[in-house]
Amino acid sequence: MRNPRRTTLRAVLATALVLGVTTGPSALPALASTTGPARPTLTTAPALTGTSSDPSLARSLSAALAGLPSADATAALVRVGGREGVWRGSSGVHDLASGRPADPGARFRAGSVTKVFTAAVVLQLAGEGRIDLDGSARSYLPELIPASYEGVTVRQLLNHTHGIPAADFPGTTVEEWYADRFRIHDPRDLVRSATAKRREFEPGEHQHYLNIGYTIAGLLIERVTGDTYEHQVGVRVLKPLGLRDTSFPGTDPRIAGRHNHGYQTMRLDDGTTGLRDVSVWGTTDGWAAGDIISTTADLERFTDALFRGRVVPDGPLLDEMFTLPKVTDLKTGEDAAYSVGLSMKVLGGREVWGKTGGRWGYNAAVASTRDGARTLVYSVNSTDAKGQDMNKVAQKIMVAAYGMPGGTGTAR
Repeated sequence: MRNPRRTTLRAVLATALVLGVTTGPSALPALASTTGPARPTLTTAPALTGTSSDPSLARSLSAALAGLPSADATAALVRVGGREGVWRGSSGVHDLASGRPADPGARFRAGSVTKVFTAAVVLQLAGEGRIDLDGSARSYLPELIPASYEGVTVRQLLNHTHGIPAADFPGTTVEEWYADRFRIHDPRDLVRSATAKRREFEPGEHQHYLNIGYTIAGLLIERVTGDTYEHQVGVRVLKPLGLRDTSFPGTDPRIAGRHNHGYQTMRLDDGTTGLRDVSVWGTTDGWAAGDIISTTADLERFTDALFRGRVVPDGPLLDEMFTLPKVTDLKTGEDAAYSVGLSMKVLGGREVWGKTGGRWGYNAAVASTRDGARTLVYSVNSTDAKGQDMNKVAQKIMVAAYGMPGGTGTAR
């Protein structure tokens, strides 16, 4: 039977692509700054820039990025690589106040793309015999993980089949979270909050994508190495690959270095709904699950190295990242879509592996076919970065690079 949700998504994406490119600047909600009510109006959209070795690929990606800034996103940066064609492009603005073109080399919050780095370090440690993927997570952190979660293995932390519920966070709306954006969260407190609750399911019974497994994984890395999580990722991944623009912000709510501003649609101080600059926002709630800052160039280099077996050695350990557990999703009942560190979608008739991420004002993704024939990295300054549905600009970029979900044939 055809999946009605997938059919709907196809229809939405197809409509978006058929509608194509706007010829003028799109309407934008009002802008609210963090310090005042200034609301500049853009009268022209910046020119799209991009280079490619494949004219057809260039046309489809250019169409996906055209019309920015829009109600959905204020900027987008894209890099496509691999033997099937190369494309580099950017669109939109650095910030709404100045209207300057987006900086293609800007740093951005990559959100849950952090999980790929975390998983890679855990797998390296497994290869060194310092972590047992089948071992109990509690055996490494007995003072933090209670006996009720004794059965959770390290592998289950990484493929979201552990059954540990999410930690509690104050607030229920984006406005409340924004007001609380400078709160500093201790990862140990997050684990205590989560494990004080009843498990959602028996370990290994279902899959439920949550941050908490990777928060525990970060603490596990620290326990077995006697070092900080951030330093271990640095010496094991960032430094060997020369990822000089990739970093962890720690308790600093700012993005260090050049970056395009991020905006979020929310209720403003005067009671209207509009865009607020959310570039400065603490990420300690994400930590090893979602706080990394990077660039499209760095993430492209990382993705290429990972799929080539230069981060996690090629063989059984790397295979963990391309193996889906044979369980169903707790909420949808569909087959599991997340492996250790990555997720898989069928696009254009072939498997595409990667990871998306979202922080307020920013969406990001890394993706590749298993053979590395086509890689994709993007950053989209989304106005709905943590919404229930995928951002429309990000959707169009993904389809332009790989093809329609579940379809036959690939965008070339």
